[in-house]
Amino acid sequence: MLLNDNIPKTRYLFSRSVTQVPLAEGKSVQQTVELLTRRLEQMGAEKQGTFYVDCETYHTAGANVGTTGQPGKLLYIMHGSEHPLSTFALFENGPCLVADQNFDVLMIKLKGFFQNAKANKMETRGTRYQYCDFLVKIGTVTMGQSGRGISVEVDYCPCAVPGDCWNLMMEFMQMFMGSHAPSGPPVFSAKHDALYTPGDTMMQYMELLNKIRKQQQGTVAGMRL
Repeated sequence: MLLNDNIPKTRYLFSRSVTQVPLAEGKSVQQTVELLTRRLEQMGAEKQGTFYVDCETYHTAGANVGTTGQPGKLLYIMHGSEHPLSTFALFENGPCLVADQNFDVLMIKLKGFFQNAKANKMETRGTRYQYCDFLVKIGTVTMGQSGRGISVEVDYCPCAVPGDCWNLMMEFMQMFMGSHAPSGPPVFSAKHDALYTPGDTMMQYMELLNKIRKQQQGTVAGMRL
């Protein structure tokens, strides 16, 4: 199954950075999101609709766990509004497969090999902004019905090679994110001088959502002590 979004392929040729933003002091998730969007609007950014990214976690079924008794690698199935006809399957520390929507049906048929960890489903939703050559997506990360964190995606549209535009992207992010802007390239740094792909975006979201999930698990564990 191949990538088959019925939209111009040039739409993919952006350089993107996905970052977690901590809560402002004394502010809730929603209040921090409002603070970020207010800064963008004051700069002159215009709303361009909404966006979402979701992620479901699958783990190896019992019969396929290694002989050591340790759990097998996790598999993350992801979707996003920028690529509505595609499904992204990312293996833990492994490759990213870009398939069509039927891949979700295939996962049902593979339930003997991979089981859905339903309690771990996460998503981020929010508003999409445009400022000159930049697209900015500020989202509220949720698990279940609760807000767990904030994601900020920044796309620089004219360039598809992250290494050629990272300093410019970083300077722009500092304008509205301040000290919370990333100081270096994210997970796609291994291919910093290669063309950026949609799979790189999903890899960044997977890393961000897993980071927030672990933070929440750590908080719950601390409360139980």
